[in-house]
Amino acid sequence: MGKLPKVFYERDTLDVAKGLLGKVLVHRNQGIEIKGKIVEVEAYIGAIDKAAHTYNNLRTERTEVMFWSGGYVYVYLIYGMYHCMNVVTGKEGEGSAVLLRGLEPTQGIEQMSIHRYGKPLETLKRSQIINLTNGPGKLCKAMGITKELYGASLMGDKIFIEDLKDKEEFDIGVSKRINIDYAEEAKEFEWRFFIKGNPYVSKG
Repeated sequence: MGKLPKVFYERDTLDVAKGLLGKVLVHRNQGIEIKGKIVEVEAYIGAIDKAAHTYNNLRTERTEVMFWSGGYVYVYLIYGMYHCMNVVTGKEGEGSAVLLRGLEPTQGIEQMSIHRYGKPLETLKRSQIINLTNGPGKLCKAMGITKELYGASLMGDKIFIEDLKDKEEFDIGVSKRINIDYAEEAKEFEWRFFIKGNPYVSKG
């Protein structure tokens, strides 16, 4: 396995989004390494996308990192309580990113259980295990991802994405994005990509 290089993220946002499927998100925190395979993503391209925080090249303190070159972390808070992690993509100034919507836990699931539910893994029901990381807010809580990681480089050793040594074969599903009814014509863009049949894909 190897950490994805910066050039991976500096490509077209839709290509990066599809390319992230099957890769592994790694978060190292307080000596504990937690990993999850990316199974669902959504692309956001600010210049043309009314669902993006950077639509019409809106540049604010909140969205600044989205205008950096690809390979950085954009974390924001929704409903005042749930964090969402995005991977910044494209060239500097583009304002584009990919939202991570679903992960399949691969390492540190015991710690995920504590983060997410506040109780040991062995006490969880199967439905609770599936619900650990099948949504953007859920996966951030389980992985211990907060706004402290805003602007972090994916080239560093605290949070990064790695490729699997043995490539997995899977079919990619494509659909409209979720919960963006406000985005007018952009709500019709089929920019959500997921691994077909994976149980950790969110219920969208």
